[in-house]
Amino acid sequence: MSSETEKLSAVLVLGGTGTVGSRVAQQLLAQDKPVYVASRKGISSSGSSEGHEVVFNWQDRATWSKPFEIAAKKPDAGGGNKAAPIRSVYLIAPPVLDSASIMMEFVDFARDRGVRRVVLQSASSIEPGGPAMGKVHAYLRELGQRGEVEWAVIRPSWFQQNFARQANHVKSIKEEGKVYSATGDGKIPWVSADDIAAVAVRALTMPDPVNTEYMVLGPELLSYDDIAHTLSEVLGKKIVHVDLSSADLEKRHQSFGMPADYASMMSALDTGIKYGMENRTNDVVLSVTGVPPKRFREFAESNKEVWVSA
Repeated sequence: MSSETEKLSAVLVLGGTGTVGSRVAQQLLAQDKPVYVASRKGISSSGSSEGHEVVFNWQDRATWSKPFEIAAKKPDAGGGNKAAPIRSVYLIAPPVLDSASIMMEFVDFARDRGVRRVVLQSASSIEPGGPAMGKVHAYLRELGQRGEVEWAVIRPSWFQQNFARQANHVKSIKEEGKVYSATGDGKIPWVSADDIAAVAVRALTMPDPVNTEYMVLGPELLSYDDIAHTLSEVLGKKIVHVDLSSADLEKRHQSFGMPADYASMMSALDTGIKYGMENRTNDVVLSVTGVPPKRFREFAESNKEVWVSA
């Protein structure tokens, strides 16, 4: 996109009320970028009253066109008279295992309505051409090679925010003084959702197309034992890591309402971590954003009230 086109265009953020999507929207709005924050209820965590909230339901294709219709009519966020058509999309998968086909269908739907750039949130554990987002990753790369789309894929490692947002972690830390996994001594470059969003925003707003993937990793390798040790120091009480078998972790996930097939997949990812799948770091956050990535202790200090019983 040319710089002039980029200034006049808007970004559609799918999953806009989620852990990363809400931060992407907030950071874009802070840059005075027109943003349409999509969710099933059409409620934006940005708190904006500028009409940025839009209803979007993956399973209801009638809602897919709504953001584009609104964007074509609405003045830009700066109060000008020109509409700010959607030219970029931040693409987050629906919470189902077999998400690739519907996501690729939406990519084509969006391209037919003028979208030029798609930034996909995938995961460090999913290679191009692999399951779910991996298929979408490969599809975007193929479209890019034909000059039909500008693209980027954000592949973050495990979120630091999981410990403050996921009920299984919050409950066990508060009530039991424990964190559970099936990772053994495996280490993870835990990454802040703020840093993931910052990389995504750069990919969405750079004047020139990125056409690459970003493996977004945190600054340090920490096992669950290390996480428990840091939480113990921050909270002033003993937190221990309980290392489960894969089967027992799967049962634990299901006890918190996770579907059986998804619980099986998540347990398998822990096995991968146990054998070194996430044992890596890089400088992507710093090199792309110019700001060092946040460390886990910083996250824990700023969220410790989440784990303190009333």
